[in-house]
Amino acid sequence: MVHDGLGRPAGSLRLSVTDRCNLRCHYCMPEAQYTWLPRPDLLTVAELARLTRLFTEMGVDRVRLTGGEPLLRRDLPGLIEQLAQNPRIRDLAITTNGILLAAQAAALHAAGLQRVTVSLDTLRPARFQALTRFDHHAAVLRGIDAAAALPFRSLKLDTVVVRGVNEDELVELLEFAKGRRAEIRFIEYMDVGGATRWTLEAVVTRHDILERLGAHYGPITPLAEHTSAPAERFRLPDGTVFGIIASMTAPFCRRCDRSRLTADGVWLLCLYATQGTDLRGPLRRGASDQALRDLLTAVWRARRDRGAELRLTADRRTPFIPVDALKSDAHLEMHTWGG
Repeated sequence: MVHDGLGRPAGSLRLSVTDRCNLRCHYCMPEAQYTWLPRPDLLTVAELARLTRLFTEMGVDRVRLTGGEPLLRRDLPGLIEQLAQNPRIRDLAITTNGILLAAQAAALHAAGLQRVTVSLDTLRPARFQALTRFDHHAAVLRGIDAAAALPFRSLKLDTVVVRGVNEDELVELLEFAKGRRAEIRFIEYMDVGGATRWTLEAVVTRHDILERLGAHYGPITPLAEHTSAPAERFRLPDGTVFGIIASMTAPFCRRCDRSRLTADGVWLLCLYATQGTDLRGPLRRGASDQALRDLLTAVWRARRDRGAELRLTADRRTPFIPVDALKSDAHLEMHTWGG
C-alpha cells in the first residue's frame, strides 16, 4: 500500500470512460458549447484495464466507472468483464444518470458490476427538464427500477441539493429511495469544474438538510463509522439510512484516498486540481509496467492535495474555474473528471 504526503493510502480510483454526456445539468454543464476530448485520445478497453491493474498493484481496491455518462460507451460491458477478473478489486461500481440503464442493467450485472449509483435530483418531470435541458425523466425512473430488480450488491441515489431548485423535495426523494431499497445521498452543491453558475447562497448545507428531515421524521442519529467514504451516514427513527456529502461545509480531505483518471489518461489527485499527470503518453510510447508503477508511486507519494479545505479559507467564494478557462481546456470540466 502506497501512502501520500499526508499519510493517505491510494485506495479508490474513479475511472472515467468518456467525457460525453446526454444531459446538460445546470450544476455541471450549464453552458451552450463545450470543448470535447479528441476521440483518438480516449483510452481503449485494454489500456484502461492495464492502468487499473497497475493502480491496484499500488493498493487501489475500489473502482468506480464514471463519465460524462459511462453508459454511452458501447464497449463498457467488455471493460467491466476485464476489471471483474482482477482479484485485487473488491468493489466495482458505476455512477450513471440512468437514462440508458433500463436497457443495459442486466448486461452490466452479468459482466460483473457490483454496485450502481444513479443521479436523481428531482421527482418532477418539468423540473427535471429545467435542470437538464432534456425530457428523459421517465427513462431515468425506468433505469432505477431496472437496477432495483437485479441482485446488485447495492443501489444508491445521488441528489445534488440546490437552494431554490429542489430542497423542497428532500422527503419525497428519500421516500422514493426507500421504496426501491436504495440508499440516497444528499450532496452539497460544489463549486468545482463546470459549475459556472455556482453561488454560495445556492448551497443547502448539511445542517439545513438535517434540519428539514428532522422536522419531518423526528430525531436523526448519526452512524459511528470510520471510513474514507465521502458520505456521512444517518439513521431515521424507522431505521432508514441515508447519507450526506458535505464537501462544502465539512470537507473530508484528510481521509480522502481517491483519485481520478480521465478517459484520455490524465490522472487527477483532487477535485480541485487544475493539472494532472499524463499517463496516456508513456503508455502509448511503450513504457513498461515497472516504469508506469514507478510513476504512479512517485506522484502519489508527493500528493498533499486538500482542495476543499483550502477553499474554505477563501475570502470570497466564486466559481472555481472561469468560463474562458473551461473553454480552452476540457480537462478542467467536471464531465471530463468524472465527479
